[in-house]
Amino acid sequence: MTSIDLNSDLGEGYGAWKMGDDEAMLDIVSSANVACGFHAGDPQGILTTLRQAAARGVAVGAHVSYPDRVGFGRRPMDVTSAELTADVIYQIGAMQGLATAAGTRVSYVKPHGALYNTIAGDARQADAVIAGIREVDPGLILMGLAGAPILSRAQEAGLATVAEAFGDRAYTPQGHLVSRREAGAVLHDAKMVAARMVRLATEGVIEAIDGSTLTLKADSICVHGDSAGAVQMAQHIREGLIAAGVTVAPFAPEAG
Repeated sequence: MTSIDLNSDLGEGYGAWKMGDDEAMLDIVSSANVACGFHAGDPQGILTTLRQAAARGVAVGAHVSYPDRVGFGRRPMDVTSAELTADVIYQIGAMQGLATAAGTRVSYVKPHGALYNTIAGDARQADAVIAGIREVDPGLILMGLAGAPILSRAQEAGLATVAEAFGDRAYTPQGHLVSRREAGAVLHDAKMVAARMVRLATEGVIEAIDGSTLTLKADSICVHGDSAGAVQMAQHIREGLIAAGVTVAPFAPEAG
């Protein structure tokens, strides 16, 4: 039977500012990428999200980022390798402490936003992130963009990896995510997105923005928690996958 993980970026509220509906999303997804405070998230909010994940047996990942709260971590940064490695170590360490307090554990690392997109092809920054993960815990899994060089680099360095596809984002014919600056980059039709993800899970293909067919092997599907209608979209994807005979399950160890 085919199985795939369904994940979302959570814990991104800050103080009085709420971002997304973590509690509702945690009833749907199998893995949660929880903000570490660099692009979003405050300690109390992160801890609350982690406790909710633990109560549902949802696997937890550290959603590490560039230090860019104002830009929500979506602005590229030219940081030194040593600085980036230290930033990754710092964020994972903070998340591990909060996860322990919440009765769960960090099983994987998923870079966020501009960092995620940069290291998909930038070898120097990719190696800095890989080094940070390895120095904290080489048993952590790295989640990265399906088909991107970062996955093979991480594997060569001894890390286990998970290839990720995005339900609510458009793809170029080359397998990259369409820039958010371009029209049509973010998808909003929940039923259409669900059909795309069922096809991806069952056939290994997805339609690119120009209408061409892209072959893509993915172990996990992401729905951004901050997108409008994110909960409804995630629910449609989950229901569509199950109806097609696909089991929704975490790739990493669950809470406990």
